[in-house]
Amino acid sequence: MAKEAIVLLNMGGPNNLHEVEIFLTNMFNDKNILTMKSDLLRKFVGGMITFSRTESSQEIYRQLGGKSPIVGHTTSLVKKLQEKMGKNIIVDFAMRYTPPFASEVIERLNDAKVEKIYLIPMYPQQSSTTTKSSLEDFEEQYHLASGDAILVEIKHFFENKTYNKSVIETIKEKIGDDDYRDFDIIFSAHGLPQKIVKSGDVYQKHVQKHVDILSKMLKSSKMNFHEIHLAYQSKVGFLEWLKPSLEDKLKVVRNRGILVVPIAFTIDNSETDFELEIEYREIAENLGFKEYRVARCPNDSALFVDALSEIYKKMK
Repeated sequence: MAKEAIVLLNMGGPNNLHEVEIFLTNMFNDKNILTMKSDLLRKFVGGMITFSRTESSQEIYRQLGGKSPIVGHTTSLVKKLQEKMGKNIIVDFAMRYTPPFASEVIERLNDAKVEKIYLIPMYPQQSSTTTKSSLEDFEEQYHLASGDAILVEIKHFFENKTYNKSVIETIKEKIGDDDYRDFDIIFSAHGLPQKIVKSGDVYQKHVQKHVDILSKMLKSSKMNFHEIHLAYQSKVGFLEWLKPSLEDKLKVVRNRGILVVPIAFTIDNSETDFELEIEYREIAENLGFKEYRVARCPNDSALFVDALSEIYKKMK
C-alpha cells in the first residue's frame, strides 16, 4: 500500500458553464485575492464582481467548448506522472476554486492511510495570490479532516533546469523552421496589483529572475530572437498593476513576428487559450503584426513530468 502521495495544486477552472459562477465566487472570496481585512466587505465586493462578470465569463468558456482546458490537461499530467512514479506513491491533484477540491482528495488519501503528502503548487514563481492560497487551503482542509500525515511543500520551482527545458521546447515548437531573428519574444506573466507587491510579495522578483534564466538558455541554445521582453497580462479593476502591460508592450514592438510565452502558467487555461490566443491576437493583428504566435504551456509534456519527478525527489 502506498505510504506517500504527490498532490499537484492549481487554481482550477470551470468544468461546465454552471461552474463559472462557482469559480468566480470562490476566487473573489479568497482573502489572498481580495485582501481587505473585513470578511463582510470581501463577501460584498466579491459578490458584486461575480455578479458583473459571470455572464461575460460564461461567454469566454462557451468559446472554449463550454469548459476550461485546465482539468483535462492536469488529469493527463497526473496519469503520466503516476506511470513514472509507480505503484508505491499516489499522484493526485486538487483545485482551489472548482472541483476537484482539496477536501475530496484528502478523503481519498486518508482512506489510503497515506503517511506523507508532497504538495506541489503548479506555479513556477511564488505569490501570495497563488502558491500561498493553494497551500493554505489544502492545510486548512487537511486539519478539518483530522489527517495525521506529514505535509511537505515547495513554494516555487522556476530555477529547475528540466522544467525550463520544457519551456524552451514549447518555444522551439512554435518557431519551427523559421528564423528566430525574425521574431521578438515576449514572456507574458499574469499581472498583480502593485499594492500586493509592495506588501512583500516576491512574485515580481521571481518572474524577473525566471526571464533572466530563460534568456540565457535561449542564447546558449542559439535561439537568437531579435529582442526579449517581459510584460504582464490580465489586469482587472482600477488599481495600479505591474507594468508594462502586454497590450502596451505590443504597441512598442512593431513590424516583426511576435512569440508570446505564458511564463506564469504550467497548464493551459482560459488566460492562455482565450486571452492570449484570441483577444491579444486581435490586438496584434490590428497593430499590423506579420506573425503572432503563442507558445503552449508545458501541460503534460515528458520534460515537465521529469521535472515534477525531480522536484519530488528534492523535497524528500
